[in-house]
Amino acid sequence: MVQFIPHIVAIPYPAQGHVLPLMELSLWLIKELGCKITFVNSEFNHKRVIKALSENDDVQDKISLISIPDGLEPHEDRTDLKKLTESINEVMPGKLMEVINMINSNDSQISCVIADENMGWALEVAAKLNIRSAAFWPAAAATLASLFSVSKLIDDGIIDKDGAILKAQGIKLSPNMPIMNPSDFSWATFPDPAMRKMIMDLVADNNERAKFADWIICNSAKELEPGAFAMFPQVSPIGPLLASNRLGSSAGSFWPEDSNCLKWLDQQPHNSVIYVAFGSFTILDLTQFQELALGLESSKRRFLWVVREDLILDGGDSAYPKGFKDRVGSRGHIVKWAPQQKVLAHPSIACFLSHCGWNSTVESVSNGVPFLCWPYFADQLFNQSYICDVWKVGLGFNKNEFGVIGKEELKNKMDKLFGDETFKERALDLQAKVNSSVKEGGNSNKMFGKFIDWIKTQRGPI
Repeated sequence: MVQFIPHIVAIPYPAQGHVLPLMELSLWLIKELGCKITFVNSEFNHKRVIKALSENDDVQDKISLISIPDGLEPHEDRTDLKKLTESINEVMPGKLMEVINMINSNDSQISCVIADENMGWALEVAAKLNIRSAAFWPAAAATLASLFSVSKLIDDGIIDKDGAILKAQGIKLSPNMPIMNPSDFSWATFPDPAMRKMIMDLVADNNERAKFADWIICNSAKELEPGAFAMFPQVSPIGPLLASNRLGSSAGSFWPEDSNCLKWLDQQPHNSVIYVAFGSFTILDLTQFQELALGLESSKRRFLWVVREDLILDGGDSAYPKGFKDRVGSRGHIVKWAPQQKVLAHPSIACFLSHCGWNSTVESVSNGVPFLCWPYFADQLFNQSYICDVWKVGLGFNKNEFGVIGKEELKNKMDKLFGDETFKERALDLQAKVNSSVKEGGNSNKMFGKFIDWIKTQRGPI
């Protein structure tokens, strides 16, 4: 009897923080199931992922990496989220349908589609082709809960139908969830009313499309946010999905990782280094960038700083304060991109100065590393409230009257975090709870097992 091998199509939202966790989920499924995965990136991001893969990376031996167009020209600005979203919705559904039909015509029936919940149209494509599907949520369950609660927030007069805030006071989506500030809702962080309205329309569409999915799986753990999972029991926690738990390396980065920083970390004392990284989207103006540099300098502490080529509005080496690199010398190490999971697992790391993206958040939590929080936009603002107010494993910064986080504020918060051992103690307690969830018998591990058992039963179009 020929053994049945499931074939899964996985499609992420085209952003670094979405590609990485879905790639990790795909590698986990291959490890546990031995299944086939066709991973569908946008053409633009597919080229970046392929270019960033190292020569000794075997991900292409395990996963079929393919691409479909997002509808924009190669030179067009993909940080214009309104333009990108409109183009995706117009072009990608038809192209995904073509890909699935082509695979099915080659006697390799697609068992199920796993789509980023932000790409709800892909769930609709699967339904039209009579293929089972799962929606993957790569961020906090509480953020998804806020999106699922949009209709109620409008009915309760908290926001209007276009996402504008009508009541500014903190609210609780449910009695067991932490207080959420309406200004921290992901759509509210965009000042442009047209952009907010587009996101609200997209949220409404995706809320309906999520009903096509047989599963809604989330890269989080019940131990991290019990209230959100209790409020929406149809959302299943299967995370955190980390390469270290799989005993492998992460894949799907848009930039080549500079692994030499690990050798530098090997030379530093335990719990001595501030790791500074702002993810793939954050942009700093020149004044703010220089204040950050001067804050790191005045702290007198060791630091590993990730400075993307496009991090600074007016980039280049001339952006650094004059003489900065000479003055900090060997106690500072600067790279363009880092193997973040390996960095955060390194014993020399003392804290993470982070933009609070969800991947960064769960990676740091899983390694017992406290935070200094510098959120930029979207869900990052709410993630900071989890870190600082609920889990109490980090500190935020205050901006001055010019909207800048000054060097004195940076140094003061660094001193406060290093001077209070309870931050590290709470971080280690949280690490133990989260890591127990992904081990055999833990909540996330058992839910992931149920998801795998479901995939085993899927044998193509129904």
